[in-house]
Amino acid sequence: MRSQRRARSRRSGPAVLVAGFLGGYCAGNMAAALSRARSPQRKGRGVDSRRIVHSASDAILSVDEDATILLANPAAAQMFNSSVSAMQGNRLSRFIQPPSPEAHTPFDFFPAGGGRAGRRATDYAVTGIRAGGQLFPVEGSISSVEHEGRLVFTVILRDVSERHLVQQKLARSHDQLRQLSSALQSIREEERTHIARELHDDLGQLLASLRMDLTLLTRVDQLPDDSVRLIAGMETNLLTAITSLRRIATNLRPRALDEGGLYFALQGLRDEFVERHGIGCTLLADEAELRLDDAASTAVFRIVQEALTNIARHAGAQNVLLNLYRTNGELLVTIQDDGRGIRAEDMEKAQSLGLVGMRERVWAMHGDITIAGDEPPGTRIDIVLPLSGHVV
Repeated sequence: MRSQRRARSRRSGPAVLVAGFLGGYCAGNMAAALSRARSPQRKGRGVDSRRIVHSASDAILSVDEDATILLANPAAAQMFNSSVSAMQGNRLSRFIQPPSPEAHTPFDFFPAGGGRAGRRATDYAVTGIRAGGQLFPVEGSISSVEHEGRLVFTVILRDVSERHLVQQKLARSHDQLRQLSSALQSIREEERTHIARELHDDLGQLLASLRMDLTLLTRVDQLPDDSVRLIAGMETNLLTAITSLRRIATNLRPRALDEGGLYFALQGLRDEFVERHGIGCTLLADEAELRLDDAASTAVFRIVQEALTNIARHAGAQNVLLNLYRTNGELLVTIQDDGRGIRAEDMEKAQSLGLVGMRERVWAMHGDITIAGDEPPGTRIDIVLPLSGHVV
C-alpha cells in the first residue's frame, strides 16, 4: 500500500516540481556532509530553488519520513503565526491536526479517499493549528521524492478560512431563502383559503339569494313581456356569475380538499383537467393511503396541479398517468406523460417558476424530486415524501 501511494505521489505537477527543488536543499539539512560535497553548479541550483521556495505565496513545508519539519518558508510561518526557525525541527502534528492518533508518517496526515477538498484531485481538506492553538481550515497537497535512498515529502498548504466563511454565509443565505419560500407558500395558501371561503360563503350566498328572488318574480301573474325577457336574461347572467364564482373559488382552494380529503380533491382536479384540455388522465391511488393532514395534502395537491398545468402548456401530450401510493412510511408520487419530453435546458430556465415551486414544496417536506425526460416518450416526475407526523 505504501509503495502504491509513493508511486502515485511522484507524478508531474507543481507540488512535485517544488519537491524537486527542495530535494537537494533538505537533504543538506539531513546530512551536512552530502551538501558540502556538492559541485559549485549544484550549489547554484540549490540557492535558486531555495529562493523560489522562500518567495512562494503558498505555505511550503519539507518533511522527513518521521513527520519532522525540515524546512518551512516564510509564507508557512506567517500562516501559522510562527517563525521559520520555530517550525523547523518541530513535528508536523504541531501545525496540522492528525486525523487519528496512529498518524506517524506525512502521508497519514493526508489519508487517501478522505477529506478531499475538491479543487484538484491532489488536494485534501485538513485542519491547521496556529501558534496560539487556534484551529483553521487548510487545503493541502503532498508529494514525495527520493534522495540518496531517503524520502523527502513536500507539503503545500493554503489557508481557506475566508473561503469557508463565504461558503457558510452562502449556506445560511440559502437556508434563509428556503425558510422564506416555505413561509411565503404557507401565507399564500392561507390567503387562498380565506379568499375562497369568503367568495363561497358571502358572495356565493348573495348570488344564490338573488336567483331565488328572480325565481319568485317569474311567478308573478300578468308581467309585461319585456319584463319577462329582462328577468330571463338576468337569470342567465346570474347563473354564469355563479359558475364563474365556483370556478374561481375552486382554483383558489378546492372545497373537496377540506371536506373530502386529498383523494377526492385529486379526482376533481383530474376531471377538470380532462374536460378543459381534452387530455386523457388516469389516477391510480387508494383513498385510505391518502388520508394526510392539511399541510401534506395541500403540498401534494399543489405539486400535482402544477405538474398538470405544465403538461397542458408545454408537453403536447395525449395521456397522463398519476400514481400515488404509500410504502415504508413514505408517499411515492409518479406523474408521467407521453409528450415531447422535458429538456435539461428547460429545467434550468429562470422562467421555470413552476418547477421551482414544485421543488420548494417537496424540499419543505424534506422529500426528494426527480424530473427526467431522457426516457421517451414524455416526461416522468418521481417524488418521495416522508410522511412521519403527516398521516391522519
